[in-house]
Amino acid sequence: MKPFQAGECTGLLAGSLNNVFSNREPWQVAAMTATTVLGTVWLWGFINQDENVFVRGKRQFFRFAKRFPAVRRKIDAEISKARADFEDEIRKSCDGLNWSVELPENGLGREEILQLVDKHLTIGHYDWREGRVSGAVYGYKQELVELITEVYGKTSYTNPLHPDIFPGVCKMEAEVVRMACTLFQGDANSCGTMTTGGTESILMACKAYRDYALETRNVQRPNMIVPRTVHAAFDKAAQYFKIHIKYVEVNPKTFEVNVAEMEHEINGNTILLVGSAPNFPYGTMDDIEAIAALGVKCKIPVHVDACLGSFVVALTREAGYKIRPFDFSVNGVTSISADTHKYGFAPKGTSIIMYSDQKYLDHQFTVTTDWPGGIYGSPTVNGSRAGGNIAACWATMMSFGHDGYLEATKRIVDTSRYIEAAIRKVDGVFIFGKPATSVVAVGSKVFDIFRLSDALCKLGWNLNALQFPSGIHLCVTDMHTQAGVADKFIADFKACVTEIMKDPGQPVEGKMAIYGVAQGIPDRTVVGEVTRAFLSSMYYTPARK
Repeated sequence: MKPFQAGECTGLLAGSLNNVFSNREPWQVAAMTATTVLGTVWLWGFINQDENVFVRGKRQFFRFAKRFPAVRRKIDAEISKARADFEDEIRKSCDGLNWSVELPENGLGREEILQLVDKHLTIGHYDWREGRVSGAVYGYKQELVELITEVYGKTSYTNPLHPDIFPGVCKMEAEVVRMACTLFQGDANSCGTMTTGGTESILMACKAYRDYALETRNVQRPNMIVPRTVHAAFDKAAQYFKIHIKYVEVNPKTFEVNVAEMEHEINGNTILLVGSAPNFPYGTMDDIEAIAALGVKCKIPVHVDACLGSFVVALTREAGYKIRPFDFSVNGVTSISADTHKYGFAPKGTSIIMYSDQKYLDHQFTVTTDWPGGIYGSPTVNGSRAGGNIAACWATMMSFGHDGYLEATKRIVDTSRYIEAAIRKVDGVFIFGKPATSVVAVGSKVFDIFRLSDALCKLGWNLNALQFPSGIHLCVTDMHTQAGVADKFIADFKACVTEIMKDPGQPVEGKMAIYGVAQGIPDRTVVGEVTRAFLSSMYYTPARK
């Protein structure tokens, strides 16, 4: 039998194509060719997107389903009911207060305004000053409040957008950044800026790396690879800056990211790898050394989100506890975000984004050169910034000093370990992974954990609810280190679990039931619509009469 030759194959292909195009007008040949080429290009692009076909198909299915009038009416009715419930909660919480829906005809006096402020601060169901709240308020000492109040008063109208007018405030910001860089083991090349919070710090890092990758590698369709447990601010950054976010699952026992899977997800469009130190849901720390080594190997920047851990995670090792290396001492770590308004104990509205090198920070900056108003440059999202916040943060750090923060770290981690040890002895519950610093996350395989959250809520404790899987966590702050607070929490925790275990199969009821229901809704856009309704309700005011 004669062997089949390559030339014969080419001839057969050419013959087939000639048959297809025989008896066709030239314009038809051109149209068929163009359609085939464009269709192939579209199909290639559709298949080779970072987001897989299944996820996109699922989203399209739900989008199509919601176009049916009956489905849309049902969803709209449920969302309207949820919005009404949210607004009713707002009205109840503000009961006894008058609403201002227009400017007062005459300005109010000082004493009247202060009385109104005091009334507004008395509403609410939880006593955060007594350490009844997870996170939220990380420290409160009257003498520091008095100092900060005076400092903010002196600097409340300053604005570092004008460095020629307020050079002293700019100096304060530079010193806050440098002190933080030093705390996180940065060298002389380390740099950064202050921001208004952890979310903005994360946004700025993502923006910087997107622009850096565009300039240095011409990456047009950027993606970043993050742990499933990473803070939601990375998803916000992805939405704002058109960066595709690729989530990597965590180990179901340690709740640390699977670094091997991170490597598998890397492609030519990857601009950033991320690890948490620690993460918000479980308080566990990712293997930053392994992620950084992967970044060095693949020449990709690595960001460490230490917003929650902030100064506590920076000082945990010095305080005498074991903790993995995670800061600028680790080769490959190119940026760190840390919140000074958490364990830096500054007033709300300050955080720091730090880089290992100026080349990354340069891409964080936004510059407009051709505006008729002049050359305009800004380091962060905001143009004008509150100089009072910068000064208050600076004053807080100067007041605490290194030893003050170290002592606070010892108190907080001691208390966290004390609570963790006590909870591990309680039957019916378990702790997620190994808490790195101050977050203790709890779940149950015996009963609905949201029943425990509801029971503790009724006793005045406010904890954070987690999903996928269901859980709750306590973020220990300096407020919980006050005498008797930890012991009271442990006693209430044990008593609630004991009561629940009498009938562990009973379903959760009331407000906490929504968390279990929300996890079971396959179309997450519906959950998003309900969340938007909740956010809108926060701006509720009664109709003007």
